[in-house]
Amino acid sequence: MDNLCHTLVGAALGEAGLRKRSPLATATLLIGANIPDVDGILYWMHRPVEALAFRRGWTHGVLAMAVWPFVLTGLMLAWDRGIRRRRHPERPPAQPRALLLLSLLAVLTHPLLDLCNTYGVRLLMPFSGHWFHGDTLFIVDPWMWLALGGGWLLARELRRRGSPRPERPARVALVAAAAYVAVMAASNLAARVMVRDAALAEGAPPAGRLMVSPRPLDPFRRDVVIRRDSVYELGTFDWLRRPHYRREGPLIARYTGVDAPAARAAAASSDAGRTFLGWARFPVFEVLRSADGYEVLIADARYTLSGRARFGAVAIRVPRAISSPPTPTPETP
Repeated sequence: MDNLCHTLVGAALGEAGLRKRSPLATATLLIGANIPDVDGILYWMHRPVEALAFRRGWTHGVLAMAVWPFVLTGLMLAWDRGIRRRRHPERPPAQPRALLLLSLLAVLTHPLLDLCNTYGVRLLMPFSGHWFHGDTLFIVDPWMWLALGGGWLLARELRRRGSPRPERPARVALVAAAAYVAVMAASNLAARVMVRDAALAEGAPPAGRLMVSPRPLDPFRRDVVIRRDSVYELGTFDWLRRPHYRREGPLIARYTGVDAPAARAAAASSDAGRTFLGWARFPVFEVLRSADGYEVLIADARYTLSGRARFGAVAIRVPRAISSPPTPTPETP
């Protein structure tokens, strides 16, 4: 999920009553809910392929989940003792045990939320690079913002007014957000079953992966990608119409452009190709001739069909000497 959503989760947890557990509790929750995304710096450095290799991996996996709470707790205690209490020695010290538990809770919310979208997360890193995809929420979900942000703001206002139960709106918001995620997950599973049944009814069962992904703002509609041998079927699923699933346009070929399988293989075996294909769920190849060989464009159909797109695609140049099969040497009679 986006960092605003992660931040609102931490803020709502604080206003739900956890802010009372220790000084610096709210700051710990806000930082902990976002800290696994330190790997996003590679995108800011304009290194998208390297970002795919590292993003949502080491910093989001099981080892990181065990380490981050101790790192964050140590940083917060160092801030408390080195800066906060020097400036305000009259204030009570932060509680290490409470900060550790709050750090653990906040950090764990991050990969669980990231699991909800189509980008995926490598939960088992560094032991396995397998990507897990929940396909439950769009990566930017305004309904989550509304629920969590509304509960947080109302709880803050009630606390400012001295209400006896100011934490109630934040707690309701957290429960509502969790219920929304659960309903969207169940809806997605049901939609997958219906899409697969529709494909079987057409006499052409899916040959591989199938994705039913959420759309922004509209919880009733979803985009569908189905792999069928050498093509992809794109469609739309809508709970508010019948039939619920409809194919959109013609089938999309997985391989287009110049018929140069050696160039495709060379691109796929390059460092950039291996990295991208390790993340892509529905790769589409387009091979173009260039002055010195070929340019292989690889896109992921869950996001784009254009190999020139700024996200979800990569362009790899393959020299002709590498992409051409060797000429067989005639045998000496």
